[in-house]
Amino acid sequence: MNVQALTESTLHALSADPRHLVAGWCAPRFEGVRDAFIENFIGGGELGASLAIEIDGEPVVDLWGGYADTSQRPWLRDSLSVVFSNTKPATALCAHLLAQDGLLDLDRPVHHYWPAFGDSARRTITPRMFLDHSAGLPALREKLPDGSVFDWDAMVGRIEREAPFWEPGTRVGYHGLTFGWLVGELVRRVSGLSLGEFFQQRIALPLQLDFWIGLPQEHEERVAAIVPAPPAAQPRNAFEAIVAEQPDSIAALYFRNTGGWRPSGFNKRIGHAAQIPAANGISNARSLARLYGTLAMDGARGDLQLIDPQRLKDATEISSATHLDACLQVPTRFGAGFQRSMDNRARGCDSAVLGDDAFGHVGAGGSVAFASPRHRMGFAYTMNQMGAGVLLNSRAERLIAAAYRALA
Repeated sequence: MNVQALTESTLHALSADPRHLVAGWCAPRFEGVRDAFIENFIGGGELGASLAIEIDGEPVVDLWGGYADTSQRPWLRDSLSVVFSNTKPATALCAHLLAQDGLLDLDRPVHHYWPAFGDSARRTITPRMFLDHSAGLPALREKLPDGSVFDWDAMVGRIEREAPFWEPGTRVGYHGLTFGWLVGELVRRVSGLSLGEFFQQRIALPLQLDFWIGLPQEHEERVAAIVPAPPAAQPRNAFEAIVAEQPDSIAALYFRNTGGWRPSGFNKRIGHAAQIPAANGISNARSLARLYGTLAMDGARGDLQLIDPQRLKDATEISSATHLDACLQVPTRFGAGFQRSMDNRARGCDSAVLGDDAFGHVGAGGSVAFASPRHRMGFAYTMNQMGAGVLLNSRAERLIAAAYRALA
């Protein structure tokens, strides 16, 4: 599809208040997606957001709008935001590229690369278990001092002392923050580069992504402020109930024992500059859609073959699944670093319905990015007003449904 054939949109007023604006453009076929994006601002509680879709490597939707913070600083075309767990697939891709290079075997015990994992309790852990959340290290029991989450060596040292919560490989439990240091330290030990450096050199720069794990100071002013979801009077789901009632549970340790990341570390310069490869990637929908648009085309873009198609298939096919995630308390399905579609609606709990062939990830508060190889589509939505739930909420669901209607 020729980009010049796309419909250039004017600013779209969202309500009687002319300050609420959405800007960008979309192909005529995807005007329903644009309407759904606008609807999120009118009645969906949206503050600021970006939305992008690529088909066959060409952009068909590129929208942004609202406010970058509660002072009504506008969300601009080049605004960025913390994308939380949408960072995980970027981190995982670094490990897969090392495997492609022949430097990392995902099924060889980790202690061959990282000797601290050679004790009897962790000797069987493999890199694949890090990637598919079955390693048994979803949280840290030791109370983390405030600010420790921003200290790479300190966090790696704590992980090296942590005993597994279950026999590695026998259970699935979302490694919400620990994933980043587990996979990231493995990448550092094998490549000699920090995770953020490796990601820039091998993925972000070749694909021309505005995506950072460890944000340089010169981009700081572009970052939108994250606004936490309003607290609920009562727990809204099993995860929130366990966090509230069982302080020593995996869910509570993951959510509360974060060393300064929650409740506000993600809005501080130190939180943007640090490398927290499970949670502090900073990007926008345009770059995420470009990344997943590449993966939707067997990992190729133009003359660049980012990742071998067979390696990509190994990375994204389902590697672990459970009816009750030990951390999130919902059914989950993972590839080696990627989430697969999780349709839990029949069970009455949170879902992430991405499409049967799709792979990607959700981020805290409701952002989402994924590839659909069947449609050769890269889809991404980022926002700064967090919503409720542990997977997706109605805003992203509305956008995904509109995208698939356009494709149909």
